[in-house]
Amino acid sequence: MKIAIQIMSCLFLWALSTTPVTAQKKQPNIILIMADDMGYSDIGSYGGEIKTPHIDGLAATGIRFKQFYNAARCCPTRASLMTGVYPHQAGMGWMAAADMGTPAYSGNLNNNSVTIAEVLRTAGYGTYMTGKWHLTNERKIDGNVKDNWPKQRGFNRYFGIIPGGANYFTPELYSDNRRYQAPEDFYLTNAISDTSVKFIGDHFTAQPEKPMFMYVAYTSPHWPLHALQKDIDKYKDTYQKGWDLMRKERYERQVKMGLFPPGMPMSARDPDVPAWDKLSKDQQEKMAKRMAIYAAQIDIMDQGIGRIIAKLKAEDQLDNTLIFFLSDNGACAEFISSGASKELTGEADTFESYRINWANLSSTPFKEYKHYTFEGGIETPLIVHWPAGISQQLNNSFVKGYGNLSDIMATCVDVARASYPATFNGHQIIPLEGKSISAAFTGKPMERGKIFWEHEANIAFRDGKWKLVASTPENAEFDPNTLRLYDLDADPIEMNDCSKAEPERLKAMYAEWQQWGKRVDVFPLSTKGYGARIQEHKRVINGSFDDLLGGWKLNKDTHAEALAEIDTTGRISGKNALKVNMIKPTERPNGVMLAWPFQAKKGEKFNIGLKARGNQKSTILVRLEKAGGDFHKVIDQEFLVDTQTGSGNFSSVEIPADGNYRIGLYFGKLEAGNVVWVDDVTFNTL
Repeated sequence: MKIAIQIMSCLFLWALSTTPVTAQKKQPNIILIMADDMGYSDIGSYGGEIKTPHIDGLAATGIRFKQFYNAARCCPTRASLMTGVYPHQAGMGWMAAADMGTPAYSGNLNNNSVTIAEVLRTAGYGTYMTGKWHLTNERKIDGNVKDNWPKQRGFNRYFGIIPGGANYFTPELYSDNRRYQAPEDFYLTNAISDTSVKFIGDHFTAQPEKPMFMYVAYTSPHWPLHALQKDIDKYKDTYQKGWDLMRKERYERQVKMGLFPPGMPMSARDPDVPAWDKLSKDQQEKMAKRMAIYAAQIDIMDQGIGRIIAKLKAEDQLDNTLIFFLSDNGACAEFISSGASKELTGEADTFESYRINWANLSSTPFKEYKHYTFEGGIETPLIVHWPAGISQQLNNSFVKGYGNLSDIMATCVDVARASYPATFNGHQIIPLEGKSISAAFTGKPMERGKIFWEHEANIAFRDGKWKLVASTPENAEFDPNTLRLYDLDADPIEMNDCSKAEPERLKAMYAEWQQWGKRVDVFPLSTKGYGARIQEHKRVINGSFDDLLGGWKLNKDTHAEALAEIDTTGRISGKNALKVNMIKPTERPNGVMLAWPFQAKKGEKFNIGLKARGNQKSTILVRLEKAGGDFHKVIDQEFLVDTQTGSGNFSSVEIPADGNYRIGLYFGKLEAGNVVWVDDVTFNTL
């Protein structure tokens, strides 16, 4: 009888360990952790030499994907991750830096999508976020327009940075809806980790029976290369052997752990990267320092993840917490060098990147990087850890099949027993594109199906083992002749193009990609560079002040006392207007001014229009001028302000030379007590 009971008990325990996730009785806590610009092979559990024991521990007692995809760049990835739909459907077909004039490229998370936090709150979850948001248009951030900040998109509490990047030591911080400068002795990665730990403690102290969802969006190891000296010192000798040998060593470890089959060649060193032994000793020393700082950034992030895990253990919550760890795009090959100091110290006065040289190591064994849709740009590590929901027999194993970051939303909805809405806050919601990966939690193969990509006319389409992909240079038109076709089952590193052997498959897949592109509004494709898109956006002036003072720059003499703010009383025509209240004037007519900067080319002509009124008659100056030392004036006109709304239109002569220009509204002629309202500022090319 005892033996029978023991057998039954063992069978019961085995059944629990293999129970499908959707049958679990208790809703799990969910913690979604994302690194920023971290390459596929950087962490130990994917072949790297960087010390990541806590991340690797999650892999050892969880599962890993060999092939899991992001959206090639930070903003598109974050939009898709948070909403479970394609980036274009969420309004983030490009970046938060600019509104490109169509709903798919607005650079702002739209209201036809819902976030994981918004959905899980309806299922009884407490929701928290720490780290980088990067889903609000930068003009709105500049104007302090808060309707699309984390607190307004479903999170009960938030701490981090709303824009896309920051100095790790001196960032501008956001707590809930409050913005402030970082204190002394601050380091952003540690602050994200420590605040995450605090949120966990606060949640289970106040609501011990309520599940929590937390999104931990590290900025590490995104440039600038900033780290603490004690952590940099751990790696001061590690990278002296150079990228060539280290790529080989990483790949050997990847093959040994089963990420890639034996005998498969990895991609060649990037042709833009010199052989390590061709560098001088001084060059090697400097390049090794870059990678040492980068490694330290990941190491510090791992230490923080260790503190998060320790806190979950202390709260007796680790077993029933579903943890995801992934990266937002492939390794970053961007060349960044803009700090006050060019010394490679990792300190606050530096602002450097680790360059394509080391990004090629981080991408091992793939080719290409962030921005692009070859595997090196879109593959991320994905580690999933959940002792109560993943069969223990699967510990330290690889998932059979591939997935996409939109699947994270679908999985959260699945395990939380939540309902993905058709409408939310009065808005129609785009149907979910992701698929739950919970089948992988019991060892079943993933049958993910079709996934599509577009970013800066870099396109891709995966369907089963086949992948269509093309790369488009900046400022060049997309060319279908650049399409390539790969069998990723036989060739996961994309070494053997099958397009000539399978022309009909190539044609059919491209036609299907085009249909998807029409469905999610990727067209027209643009390959304009980052700066060009921003400057194009600056030509669309925030003249009705819908984004408050976003994009405008207020300049005042130190002796002037004037308030420039947004008036919402409808004083002129729209909901918002600029209100300037002169308290103490200066003797200089340009002592108080509001500027709108932009770039212009020689020969261009512009028109500026505006409406204004005042509490009494006064004069303001309207200028279009070249910024810089000479302040060459293309428009220089007085505008007489009356107590009734008046309009003005001013046309420029031809721009004399390429350069930085600005519209200037000068209020220095106002007397004490003068109040002026300005609205409907227009700016057009003639």
